[in-house]
Amino acid sequence: MGRDSPPKTPSAESWLPGKAERRQVLGGALLLGALVGVPLRAWHQQVEGQAGGASDSEKLLLARLSDLVIPDSDTPGAVAVGVPAFVERALLHGLDDTASEPAGKVRMGDDRGGLPVLDQVTRDLNGRADMPFLGLKPDRQRGVLEAYDADAFGGEQGDHPWKKIKALILTGYYTSEVGASRELQYELVPGRWDPNLPLPAHNRSWSSDWTAVDFG
Repeated sequence: MGRDSPPKTPSAESWLPGKAERRQVLGGALLLGALVGVPLRAWHQQVEGQAGGASDSEKLLLARLSDLVIPDSDTPGAVAVGVPAFVERALLHGLDDTASEPAGKVRMGDDRGGLPVLDQVTRDLNGRADMPFLGLKPDRQRGVLEAYDADAFGGEQGDHPWKKIKALILTGYYTSEVGASRELQYELVPGRWDPNLPLPAHNRSWSSDWTAVDFG
């Protein structure tokens, strides 16, 4: 309001004379990439509109995994509160040690941050299912993921990729307004100190007490 609208960023297509065909674009990118050292994948992502973010299939997988971990119940689930978008952004920034620091001060356009961690989870789930995980029926997806989860958190698995993805899903949900104030209980300023309180059945943890919240 009251300010000039920022100029629109031209799409990859608008830079091309006469709307060149995709094969021409990729062919030119291959030649230019060979000359200046820019990876072809970065050019391909720009043409497909995927530069700087997850692909459509990766976004679908994040949404499905988020829903399986925290589905809708008497409170909205992970998808309803926008957890998939949070996890994508967290991965792009390398949150929770999902990506190493870049060698230089500037990240290249093809730097996918921690998204390769999601790629590994995808390969693992597809291998366990003997087919694309997203092509399974919901009950079968749940079974495959439960077995994968048990392996990831059982024994001495160490730096398992699913631990990182699941931790980001839980963090995104329980730091959202719904997760912190409706799934968990929240009281900004307790009115008094009660050292001993009766614990009712199905008691919810308090989001304002981070020592009581386990993000996995």
